[in-house]
Amino acid sequence: MLNQKKIVVVLPAYKAALTLERTYNEIPFDIVDDVVLVDDNSPDDTVAEAARLGIKHIVKHEVNKGYGGNQKSCYKKALELGADIVVMLHPDYQYTPKLIHAMSAVIAYDVYPVSLGSRILGNGALKGGMPLYKYICNRFLTLFENIMIGQKLSEYHTGYRAFSAEVIKAIDFTYNSDDFVFDNEMLSQIFMRGFEIGEVTCPTKYFEEASSINFSRSMKYGMGVLRVSVIHRLHKWGIKHKLYNSPAAS
Repeated sequence: MLNQKKIVVVLPAYKAALTLERTYNEIPFDIVDDVVLVDDNSPDDTVAEAARLGIKHIVKHEVNKGYGGNQKSCYKKALELGADIVVMLHPDYQYTPKLIHAMSAVIAYDVYPVSLGSRILGNGALKGGMPLYKYICNRFLTLFENIMIGQKLSEYHTGYRAFSAEVIKAIDFTYNSDDFVFDNEMLSQIFMRGFEIGEVTCPTKYFEEASSINFSRSMKYGMGVLRVSVIHRLHKWGIKHKLYNSPAAS
């Protein structure tokens, strides 16, 4: 706990057997109360490795539901466990768990209800091996989103995020895509609800075992990001979209 807030770390896992131990061993259990791993029907030994490490809360999808579908299960389970703060951390060791203290403190002490680990603040992205084309696309998409949504985030595409339970309960994330654009839909919903988002500088690591989408999937993701940004703007102009329904109304 931190400031009497229960912290649950959720690990959306797919083929994470080779990197899970390194990720898990750096989680700061002096403040983290529970860890949830959701395995998206991995063909490797991710579930067995999670059990070996002593992770108590393991959810296994019998069919692959996609990255967004995995996160839906993560957040539902975290709320069932009574989380006050939910930290979403990729188990591929691309992001360091050592920042959980900083990201959780932002929420626990009521600075922001959401915090993101930004690879763009500082020189973390390219220094950590982010491919140049991904960096350029990241910058273009972030600029477009900031203009359309009316915010000033350094990036919308990080996979390292922390939320207060209040925020998760206030949006209808069950409607969101089961694919990678889930992340952007969720941020759009959060901003539409009037919540603010803080950012923490985060180094990143690109290596063979770390998960990364290929060029064609990146293009599909980019088109989805543009679509969400336009939908957000149109909704603010009065052209309503069900992405922004409240959970009670969904």
